[in-house]
Amino acid sequence: MLDREGYRPNVGIILINDKNQVFWGKRVREHSWQFPQGGIKPGESPETAMYRELLEEVGLLPHHVKIIGRTRDWLRYDVPSHWVRREWRGSYRGQKQIWYLLKLIGRESDVHLRATSHPEFDGWRWHEYWAPIDEVIDFKRGVYEGALQELSRYLRGLESYEEFLGRHG
Repeated sequence: MLDREGYRPNVGIILINDKNQVFWGKRVREHSWQFPQGGIKPGESPETAMYRELLEEVGLLPHHVKIIGRTRDWLRYDVPSHWVRREWRGSYRGQKQIWYLLKLIGRESDVHLRATSHPEFDGWRWHEYWAPIDEVIDFKRGVYEGALQELSRYLRGLESYEEFLGRHG
């Protein structure tokens, strides 16, 4: 399901722990890492899609997390044409995403990457809040920065992105 501009509606999930570290998932059989994300099905609300994706990709149920915040509007990224399936070229541009900031209130042992028969991730770790901006694939970088910046206002004691860059520059 694409909108008029060629973007597929999608949700992104930033899951944090008590130290404001983020869940960072390793894609199955790849050396790439990302936040959980997935498409919104027709008739599904972004929140419903978020809980479905959270279960499918991370194995967590609604009682394992608390919603801290969400982005006010869609954040978009274009997918490079060589990544787009041949039959979609010309109509598909990329993803538009609503991002959720969730806090894990369950236990780390509640994470179950094989909750479905087609797991998205085969590994995960906690990571510094801002680190994914520099580590995600290039075409998603702007959306990651936008989501992390917008949602950072909900977190106390979190260093700014500029402070993070100063420590890691």
